[in-house]
Amino acid sequence: MKVDLFNFFLPPERIAVRPVSPRDSARLLKVSPKVMNGHLVRDLPAMLSPGDVLVLNDTRVLPARLTGRRGEAHIEVTLHQMQGDDQWDAFVRPAKRLKIGQEILFADGFSSRVVARDGGEVRLEFNLRGEELCAALECHGTLPLPPYIPREKGADERDSIDYQTIYAKSDGAVAAPTAGLHMTSDLFAALEKRGVILEFITLHVGAGTFLPVRVDDTRNHVMHGEWGELDSAVAARINRARAAGGRVVAVGSTSLRILECAADDSGSLSAFSGVIDLFIVPGYRFKVVDLMMTNFHLPRSTLFMLVCAFAGMKRMRSAYERAIADGYRFYSYGDACLLHRTDDAVNS
Repeated sequence: MKVDLFNFFLPPERIAVRPVSPRDSARLLKVSPKVMNGHLVRDLPAMLSPGDVLVLNDTRVLPARLTGRRGEAHIEVTLHQMQGDDQWDAFVRPAKRLKIGQEILFADGFSSRVVARDGGEVRLEFNLRGEELCAALECHGTLPLPPYIPREKGADERDSIDYQTIYAKSDGAVAAPTAGLHMTSDLFAALEKRGVILEFITLHVGAGTFLPVRVDDTRNHVMHGEWGELDSAVAARINRARAAGGRVVAVGSTSLRILECAADDSGSLSAFSGVIDLFIVPGYRFKVVDLMMTNFHLPRSTLFMLVCAFAGMKRMRSAYERAIADGYRFYSYGDACLLHRTDDAVNS
C-alpha cells in the first residue's frame, strides 16, 4: 500500500507535552462500526463487560540515553534494543567517529566497547552486565523522551514519573507503552469490580518505534524488532476467558502485537518468547484481539497503519479528523481511543 494513504495534517498545538492529572482523566474516544463518541479513560469499565480480559504491557523504561567520551570526542548514545546481559544495539552521534574495538567512557567504572557497526547504529558491549548495568543506567542515563516532546535539558524529574506506567516492572524498554500511562490504581480497582480480568505481558519497546517510514510503499518497509514474552499461565488464562465468551482488549500496540504473534489461526494462545517484527497494515487478519485502547499516533507511522488495519482506514481517518477538531491531545502524553475491530479494514 502507498504510505501516503496514511498521511494527515496535525496542527502542532495538538501535540501534548505534559500528561493530564490524574492520569485517568484523559479523554477517550470510542470508535466502533456504529458509534463514535467521547468519554474519559476512567469510564473504561462501563465500556467493557464482565469476563473481558484487559492485557497490559509491564515493560519498564530504562534511562537509556547516555553521554560519553572517546578520548576528547563527545559521544551521544541512545540504546534501543537489548542483545544480552551486557550488550545493546544503539544509535550514536557522531557515528563516523566510532570504529569497532573503540571504547566509550561514560563515568568512572562505566564504559562500553564497539563490537559491531552499521551506519549510525552500533552494538555496544558494556563492562557491566545485568542488574549492575541497569543500576549504572539509572545513575548516569536519562529517559529517552520521544523527539516530539521538547525539553531543553532532556527529560526532567517529572518525566521520570509521568513516562512510566504504574505497573512497570520488567526492565528493558527505551520507550513507554503509552496507552498504559493512563492507568491508575483507582481505575484498576473499578475494572476488577466490573469483573474485567487484568493480565500482563512484556514487550520491550525500542527507539525504533519513533523511526519514520522512509519508503513510498509499505511492502518495502523493514519493521524494527522488539523482544517480547508471554507466559504460558497468562496464555492459558486468556484462552479460558475467550472460551467463556470474554473479549480480549489490548492496551496499546505492543500488547496487541505480542498477542497476535503468540496466537495460532484459531486465536488460541501459547507461550511466546523472542523478537517480534510483525508489521500490521490493512488486510491483516486479526486472530485474537477484539478491542484495542491506544493513543493518537503520528502521520505515516507504522502505528497509524496498525490502527487503520484494526478499525478501518476510513473510520480511523474520520476519528482522527474529529479528534483534531475537538481538541484531543496527541502522542505519548496525549489522550486515547478505544477501537472495535473490523474484519474489512480496507473498505471500512
